[in-house]
Amino acid sequence: MQDISAFIITYNEEIHIERAIKNAQKYAKDVYVLDSYSTDKTVEIAKSLGANVYQHKFRYHADQLNWGLKNIPFKTEWIWRQDADEYLTDELIKEIDQTLPHTTTNITAFTAPCLRKFLGKHIKHGILPLILLRLFKRGYAQWEDKKMDEHIYVTKGEIGSLKNAFFDDNLNNLSWWTEKHNRYASKEAIDLLMTEYGLYKDTVVNSGEHSAAIRRKKLKYIKMPLFWRAFAFFVLRYIFRLGFLDGKEGFLWHFLQGFWYRTLADAKVFEIKKEHGFDSSKIKTFLKENYLNK
Repeated sequence: MQDISAFIITYNEEIHIERAIKNAQKYAKDVYVLDSYSTDKTVEIAKSLGANVYQHKFRYHADQLNWGLKNIPFKTEWIWRQDADEYLTDELIKEIDQTLPHTTTNITAFTAPCLRKFLGKHIKHGILPLILLRLFKRGYAQWEDKKMDEHIYVTKGEIGSLKNAFFDDNLNNLSWWTEKHNRYASKEAIDLLMTEYGLYKDTVVNSGEHSAAIRRKKLKYIKMPLFWRAFAFFVLRYIFRLGFLDGKEGFLWHFLQGFWYRTLADAKVFEIKKEHGFDSSKIKTFLKENYLNK
C-alpha cells in the first residue's frame, strides 16, 4: 500500500458509504470523509468502519472540496479523490501500487479512466471513458471555483496517466436520479449561460489533455442552437457510437442523460433568456447579481 489518503465527500450516502470505504481501505492508509450534515446513517457507518469524519456546511462542490483540502489534516504524500458512489477496480489499485514508487518528482498528479454503470449494467457503448484527474500530491492541486462542471487542477508539476479504471456505480433508484438531474440541470443552465456570456475568469488550468478536450467540445456545444444540440448529442451517442448495443439500460442512459437532462438544461436557459427579453445586457446583469462570486 502506497502513501495515499482517500478523500470522500458525502451527504446521505448510507447506501454507498460502506462499499466506498471498504474499497478505499484497499489502497489508502487513511480514509477521510467530509460530510455535509447527513440526516441518515452515513456518519455512523463511516465512523464504525474507521474513517476520519469531518463535517462542513455544503455550498457547492468546488467550495466543499477546497475547504476539505485546506482544513482536513491529510498526512500522506498522495490523495485520491473518490465519490461515495465510486470504487476502484483491483487492476487500478495494483497499477497505482506499482506506479507510484517509480514516479519522478515532476509528476504531481495522475488521471484515470472513469467507467459508468447504470441500473447495474456497465455502459460500454455510446460514451467515451471520462479521463479524470483524481490522484494528486498533497499541496499541489485544487478545484476551480465554479458552480458546475468544476475541474481539479495541479498548481505545479506535470500530470501522468493510469490505464486501468474506476467505476461510477450509483445504487439509487430512477426517482432519485431524475430529481438529482433536475437540480443539476439548473446548475448546468447557469454554467452554460456564464460560459456563453464570458463571465468566468479567463484562466487556463492544468487538468490534463482529456479535460481540455472536453472544454473545447463544450464551447462548440454552446454555440449550437438550443434543443437541437441536445437531440444531436443523443443521436451521436445512441446511433453513431452504437449506444443501442447496451440494451434497455443503454437506451435509458442515453435518453435520460444524453437527451432529457440536456434538453431540460436548455429549457432552463431558454426560460432565463425569455424572462429577460432575450436582452444580453439584462441577462448578464442577472447572472452577475445572482451567481457570480456567490
